[in-house]
Amino acid sequence: MNETNTEMDYGARPAGMALGADDPLARPSYPIVTPGSPADNIKTALRQVVDPEIGLEVVQLGLIREITLDSDPPEIKMMLTTPFCPYGGWLIQQVKDVSESVAGFTIKVTLLPDLWDPDMMEDPGLLSGW
Repeated sequence: MNETNTEMDYGARPAGMALGADDPLARPSYPIVTPGSPADNIKTALRQVVDPEIGLEVVQLGLIREITLDSDPPEIKMMLTTPFCPYGGWLIQQVKDVSESVAGFTIKVTLLPDLWDPDMMEDPGLLSGW
């Protein structure tokens, strides 16, 4: 903040840190959707898809990493809690079915090879005692 500008510069970065493709601050690690948008409606509907082993929603677990409806084909990128999740195929199909029922068109569901971590959850404290 300076004398002529009374607004805070929330985009300020430490010296030498540029905003670019490799900047982790440029791309948050959680799915960003605009409230009320078609992607937000899909994300809200996906809250009914529950991991049967853990008992939490795929959205709560942070398994839904990206919802991109303006690509060809529209796509949801997701991950599983473990590489060989016994419910993986079922979860992927549930995400596809629920998202397509809301969107009204075909959506590709891509399984990411990334390893899941509880820090990806909306509230990691939900796993306490699990």
